[in-house]
Amino acid sequence: MEAADRRPVLIKRLLEVWENSVRATHLFLSDEEIKNIKEYVPQALKGVAHLVIAEDEKGCAAAFMGIEEGRLEMLFVSTKKRGKGLGKRLIQYGIENHALKRLAVNEQNPQAIGFYEHMGFHVYKRTELDEQGNAYPLLYMSR
Repeated sequence: MEAADRRPVLIKRLLEVWENSVRATHLFLSDEEIKNIKEYVPQALKGVAHLVIAEDEKGCAAAFMGIEEGRLEMLFVSTKKRGKGLGKRLIQYGIENHALKRLAVNEQNPQAIGFYEHMGFHVYKRTELDEQGNAYPLLYMSR
């Protein structure tokens, strides 16, 4: 479902999915770094052009992605739902409905890189710093 109405209760649930996912996949981040980044996530969730949410069988958010101008800005899947096809379905939805063509991924997240390669994305550029100027190399991918 695409979220037009981004009420605080939804943002709170997505923030839980985000933190759960980040703690499982972004092992290069310290607890302090996760806490610092977490402060900016609600703003990103409210501001991204297209926020697409996958719900579990109970109707609760289990995964989400954000797309802006054909670029994947975020994709997070709760650990309980990883490996069940939600990420794949979200990416396919983004490709079909929002002309998803580009993304950036942390080089230190090999599982995500492998997933995106499996989905048809290829690295075209690497930077030493992330988009906030931190020493986390990014790989830029396109399809």
